[in-house]
Formats: sequence, C-alpha cells, structure tokens
Amino acid sequence: MPPKKKPRLILAANRSDQLKYRLGEVQALFHFLDKIRPEAIPKGELSVVFMDEAEHSSLHYNFMEDKTPTDVITFPGDPAMNFAGEICVSVDYAHNSAQERDLSLARELTLYLVHGWLHLAGFDDKGEIERKKIREEETRLLTAIEKAERQPHFSVA
Repeated sequence: MPPKKKPRLILAANRSDQLKYRLGEVQALFHFLDKIRPEAIPKGELSVVFMDEAEHSSLHYNFMEDKTPTDVITFPGDPAMNFAGEICVSVDYAHNSAQERDLSLARELTLYLVHGWLHLAGFDDKGEIERKKIREEETRLLTAIEKAERQPHFSVA
C-alpha cells in the first residue's frame, strides 16, 4: 500500500481586530478542496491572510494600482520554493457584503476563500466567459463544502 499523502500546510494570519475563527476549520476547508480537486493548485504551503479594509485596500493599490476596496486578492506562489500562493481576504468587505446580501459571514468568507483558491488553480474572472466559469465552479465547490459540513465558522466582535 502506498504511503498516505501528507496534507498541505495551511498558514493563516488574522490581521483583523474583529474576526474570530478556528484555524483547524480553515485548514480543513482547504484540505477538503485539495481532496476533491487534487490537481487544482500547485503543491506547497498555502498562506491565508484575513485583513481589515484599510490594509486590504492598500495592498490592492500597491500591487494592482486600484484604489477601490475589493473582496479577495490572490498572489501566485512558487512551486520551486514549495509555496502554492497567498489568499488575502478583506474581513470588512465580507461583513458588509454579507449584510447587504442577507448571507452569513461564514458563507461570504468561505466564498472568498474558494474564489482565491480557484485563482491559484488558474481560473480568471477578467472577461465575461471567464467570470461565468469561475462562478459555476464556486457554486459547485460551495455546494460540496456545505454538504460535507466543511464551512468554517467565522464571527466578528
């Protein structure tokens, strides 16, 4: 029998004063995604950073020259350095969006994490056709996550 594959290392940093979550649940989410789509993203560590809107917007401007607030920013990694990439999420944007759309914060943040993961998997959302493809895959994955009860619990203070 082949040796059991070791799960990917998931590192998470909480730079938001308000967000509360369990690291193990966030790790389990990405391990689940890796299990159902093992070929999807490059091998190596995955970094997740939860940020407040000011820091996230500054990142958006510094790397993409766009001053508008956004939900998630993804940076590709370097497989040669055993790094799959980094997903940076705006907690404030998620909180506001969830309230506007009458969704739970957990659902909104999980959507952003899945969206970032799909960017690392090569999905894009710049054009209409690409946007449709990523939305369809988000829906498929979110359904699987909910069915498997892998959606992390998030709350804000």
